[in-house]
Amino acid sequence: MLQKDIQNYNTQQNETDQEICHVLATIIDAQMSEAESKLWHGHPVWFLEGNPIVGYSKQKKGLRLMFWSGADFEEPDLNILGGKFKDASIFYNSINDINMEALKRWLETSKHIQWDYKNIVKRKGRLERLK
Repeated sequence: MLQKDIQNYNTQQNETDQEICHVLATIIDAQMSEAESKLWHGHPVWFLEGNPIVGYSKQKKGLRLMFWSGADFEEPDLNILGGKFKDASIFYNSINDINMEALKRWLETSKHIQWDYKNIVKRKGRLERLK
């Protein structure tokens, strides 16, 4: 079941973004049943063993779906790459922009390719690969 804070976040969006949030949250929650979900830095994020894996947020360009280790997924649609970290994102402006097959594939990949963001402060900004 979707966490209440995430439900509240989703309902605070405009109608189009609410639809996108609902689809993303439903698919992520189903595919990442072992993950902990919560609002983190103000937006929904799913964690495996305390490590952030996937989340989404409203930005000027649209609704951003971000995978913390996505730069290593070798997925051309995850084409918004982070600067110094291993994250990759895609923006959605309509529910029709969501490729369900790709989303499910990315979620499965995110379980197998992970960088250790949980301990990044302890390691003074240096990332180590977990999986």
